[in-house]
Amino acid sequence: MTVVDVGLGGRAYPIHIGRGELARAGPLLAALGARKAVVVTNATVGAHWLAPLAQSLAASRIPCDTIEIADGERHKNFAALEAVLTRLLELRAERKTMLVALGGGVVGDVAGFAAAIYQRGMPFVQVPTTLLAQVDSSVGGKTGINHPLGKNMVGAFHQPRAVLIDTACLATLPVRELAAGLAEVIKHGAIRDADFFAWLERSIDALNARDGEALAHAIEASVRIKAAIVAADEHEEGERALLNFGHTFGHAIENALGYGEWLHGEAVAAGMVVAAEVSRRLGRIDATAVERLRTLLLRARLPVEPPALGFERWMSLMARDKKVSAGAIRFVLLDALGRAAIGADVPEDVLRAALP
Repeated sequence: MTVVDVGLGGRAYPIHIGRGELARAGPLLAALGARKAVVVTNATVGAHWLAPLAQSLAASRIPCDTIEIADGERHKNFAALEAVLTRLLELRAERKTMLVALGGGVVGDVAGFAAAIYQRGMPFVQVPTTLLAQVDSSVGGKTGINHPLGKNMVGAFHQPRAVLIDTACLATLPVRELAAGLAEVIKHGAIRDADFFAWLERSIDALNARDGEALAHAIEASVRIKAAIVAADEHEEGERALLNFGHTFGHAIENALGYGEWLHGEAVAAGMVVAAEVSRRLGRIDATAVERLRTLLLRARLPVEPPALGFERWMSLMARDKKVSAGAIRFVLLDALGRAAIGADVPEDVLRAALP
């Protein structure tokens, strides 16, 4: 087991990474002072992983109830949030009841947002079961839901008390979902660690084959990168925006095509290629860097060509991005593989040339 700490002073918390971590959920929650738990999950995840989690909680004498929400990005909405809140009220959950998010990013975001606003805040623990959630959405305290006019536009920062990553959960993950998670892993190397990016180029076949040692290293490296950035900028007032490399374009894709048509990681993958091409056209990186990124994403079985939305549609969707400041879109661009920066005022002709 590896433990990575997210250094946020009084809101600091550990991220436990290892195989078989679900069996240690009970002792972890007991150490956090939990006397009762409510697990939020979906039917797909629950069929595989709810029983071992519940058994661990029972062994630590922590009674738990379960709330099941619908599976899929299109269900990350007000209806799902209201359903969780209503059930918490029906269960008479208290302010100190521990909410446990067992699932992928949708479960984590909805459950985390419910925890942020139920009785003005209740503690919660993230137990991510997809690679994307393990390396990205479970870490950092971003919670929320989608709105028809924009992705993740309604939410709150609410840090978990702990994150429990059981790498064994990846055994049941569909191939497409695994690839979507690798997009966020590749993003971390692209924005912050050139050596890690090079390791990914050497190890992508092992990751595709779900080699346990390779996956554990990729998860730990990604979590360390994200934890360090979150600790430096919890509320995304500066450096944390780097984690959105590829997301401005990716969120536009998700919104335009309908949430869930492309998986989040797939949209981010194509978005990263567009962002890299913009970076090249601005003279920040060369064509070799763009091609290395494209090649790695393709080897990870991810799309690299964004859909042809039309320039005006692209701009309309991106204008709703959370990184818009004073009416200007703040794009995250590359200065090198392993080094990203927040850029603004990208000329229209550059964007037209880069977008389909």
